[in-house]
Amino acid sequence: MSLPASDLSKQPDNRTTMELGACLPMTAEVKDDHLFIGGVDMVELAHDYGTALYVYDQADLENRMETYRSAFQSRYENSNVAYASKAFLNKAVCRLVARHGLCLDVSGGGELAIARAVDFPMERVVVHGNNKTPQELQEAVEAGVGCIVVDSRTELARISAIAQKLGTTQDVYMRVTPGVEADTHEYIRTGCEDSKFGFTMRDDFAFSCIKDFLNTPHVRLAGLHMHIGSQIFALHSFGEAVDVIVELAARIKREYGYEIDDIDVGGGLGIAYTAEDKPASIDDFAETITTAMKAACAKYDFKQPRILCEPGRSLVAVPGVTLYTVGNLKTLPGIRKYVAVDGGMSDNIRTALYHADYEPVIANKAGQPRTEIVTVAGKHCESGDAVAIDRPIQHPEIGDVLCMFGTGAYCHSMSSNYNGQPRPGIVFVKDGKATLVTRRETYADLMACDID
Repeated sequence: MSLPASDLSKQPDNRTTMELGACLPMTAEVKDDHLFIGGVDMVELAHDYGTALYVYDQADLENRMETYRSAFQSRYENSNVAYASKAFLNKAVCRLVARHGLCLDVSGGGELAIARAVDFPMERVVVHGNNKTPQELQEAVEAGVGCIVVDSRTELARISAIAQKLGTTQDVYMRVTPGVEADTHEYIRTGCEDSKFGFTMRDDFAFSCIKDFLNTPHVRLAGLHMHIGSQIFALHSFGEAVDVIVELAARIKREYGYEIDDIDVGGGLGIAYTAEDKPASIDDFAETITTAMKAACAKYDFKQPRILCEPGRSLVAVPGVTLYTVGNLKTLPGIRKYVAVDGGMSDNIRTALYHADYEPVIANKAGQPRTEIVTVAGKHCESGDAVAIDRPIQHPEIGDVLCMFGTGAYCHSMSSNYNGQPRPGIVFVKDGKATLVTRRETYADLMACDID
C-alpha cells in the first residue's frame, strides 16, 4: 500500500479548532490555547496516560443515545434502537447502552461475551454475522438472545437443530439485500445485489426462501432485516429500501397469511469526518425512516411493524478522538511535509485502507489557526501508514500533542498489534473527570497466548 500523490495545490484553511463545527465532540472547548473535552485538558491527559490514547466524550455518547431514542419514539412509538457494537465495544460503553435502554447488535461470539460479562439484558440483543460458527450460534441460543439475524438456509437449519436440542424456540430475522445502491464507499456498501450478506431479492430468491423459515421447527420468523451500507449522506436510499422490504412483508402476509412483527432498517447514517462534510442529522434520519415506513405500509395495506434501527458510527465516531505525540518531522520539498506520531495504522487502519479523511489539530496550540498542510504519518513499516493525508494543521513541533477528531468508530475495533505495537488505552471524560475504562496493552499482553 502507498499514499496517493500529494495535492500541491491544497492550501491550509486557517481554521482554529472551534471552527471545525460538526467534527468536534459536544463538550470540546479551547482554554489558554489547550483543547479541553469533557472539562479535561487533552494535553495533561496525554501526559498522564501516555499516547497513542483513545478518548471519549461520555456526555456526547449519552446525548446521542438519548437523541436516537427520542427521535424515533416521538415519531413512531413502536420502535427501538440497537447500538451496532462493531463500531466500538468495551464493558464501559456496553453499560451505557444498557443504562439508556437501547438494544445491542453484536457480530460474533466475542461481542456477545462482553455483553454477558456486564449482565446486559439478553432479550435486547440482536446477533449478526454472515457466517456465524456453530459454537457462536450455540452460545447465542443458550444465552437467550432476543433475535438472531439469519443470512442463509444453512444457518437457519443450524439454529433449528440447536434450539431443538435446548428445548426452545428462537426468534430470527431474515436478512434481505434490497438491491438499493447506497451513496457511499464501495467497501462499505452492503445492500446491493453483489453482497456476501443476506438473501438477495434477485430472481425472487428471498421470497422463495420464506417457506423454509415458516416450515422450520424451533424458530420463529419475527422480522425482516436490511442494511444498505455505512457513512451514507443521501437519505433517499433508506426510503427506497424501506419500500422494498415492506412490499416483501405484505406479500408474505398475502400469500402465506403470516404477519411480520418487526422490520430492522439497519444503520448507516453518515457523520462529519471533515469540516466540509454535511451529513444529515439523527432527526433527519428518523424522519426519513418513519415517514417511509408509514407510507409503505399504507401503500401495501400492511400493519405498521415495530421498527428497529442499528446506529453505530453515528453514535460513537464524533465523541471519540485519538491523542498522539509528535516524534519526528520531515519535509520533502515539492512533495509533502510529514509529521510522524507514535501510532498509526495499528490504531487507525481506515486511512490506509481507503484514504479516509480526518481533521487534526495540535492540542497544545488549539486556539491558533491551521497554517500548514501536512501528512500525519504513523510509526509502522508500511509506506501507506498514515492517519491523515494532506490535511491542515497548526505549525507542528516535536513533542506536540496531536488530536485526531472523529476516530471513535472502527479504530479501536479494527486495531492490531502490527510491529508489536500494544493497543492504546481508552479514557472516558466527563464533568472534568477522566476515567480509564480500558488499560493500555503491555508487552506481556502481546505474548500472553504464546506457549513456551
